Amino acid sequence: MPPEQAGTRIDRVLPALLPALSRSHGAHLLTAGAVLLNGRVARASDKVRAGDRVLLTVPDPTPTALPAEAIDLTIVYEDDAVLVVDKPAGMVVHPAPGHSGGTLVNALLAYTDRLSLQGEIRPGIVHRLDKDTSGLLVVARSDAAHAALVRQQQARTMDKEYLGLALGHPQPPTGLIDMPLGRDTHERKRQAVRADGRPSRTGYSTEQAYPARGPVESTTLLRLRLETGRTHQIRVHLAYIGHPIIGDAIYGSRTGRAARALGLTRQFLHATRLAFDLPGSGQRMVFDSPLPPDLAAALARLAV
Repeated sequence: MPPEQAGTRIDRVLPALLPALSRSHGAHLLTAGAVLLNGRVARASDKVRAGDRVLLTVPDPTPTALPAEAIDLTIVYEDDAVLVVDKPAGMVVHPAPGHSGGTLVNALLAYTDRLSLQGEIRPGIVHRLDKDTSGLLVVARSDAAHAALVRQQQARTMDKEYLGLALGHPQPPTGLIDMPLGRDTHERKRQAVRADGRPSRTGYSTEQAYPARGPVESTTLLRLRLETGRTHQIRVHLAYIGHPIIGDAIYGSRTGRAARALGLTRQFLHATRLAFDLPGSGQRMVFDSPLPPDLAAALARLAV
């Protein structure tokens, strides 16, 4: 074991020693007893010392048992390492209770037989979008690419920008919402601002402010930038400051009248820009996705 790693937990050491191994995959191998520290099965909390011997047994990838489904996908970019997909609203990213099929993962399995496994049932998935959020996400085609993309997320060098229509006019027009998030103690399917939650930061800037018009209260088209990637982060943060996303059935119930007047059947939230460094070459890639027709039509109604 290199001296500079002395005193570090082994679950942090493994990805440092093996760049193709993500921390989540390392944790999976530790749980499975596939990591030996000086001849004994290691625990994630074990700290290494200079001169320690680590033996790691990486099993062959287990083919996923998930069914492949021939579902049309909008592939924006692909190479040997990654795919960039423009996900439609209404599509769940990976199978979960209540959504056993029809997901992005099922579609990806029909499109390609080369996806990172990482010991999970979410082959290729590096980050997620909510079911009713449309837009760009990147998919890893190998474990090495997956690990490289996860490191970029952790280092905040992967840029993710969204367009969202919020109720009212946030003040100041540009700002940062820095509020920790965790699971709602009263409703497990919801997230909430909690003092003991995980650090969460959402930057926002005003693209266009719209005055009240008929049944639609004043609204603002916001450009939103994630500095962290918590579940429902944008939606919870904006609702917390009093400006929920229009059409958000969970955190923005009071926006229902405006959503109906604008012809919306889902939340107005779209992942419009994604930027990251290509695994391997390091080339910076920037992708943009225009608003889909339902969201563009809603803005057109506001501009009349």
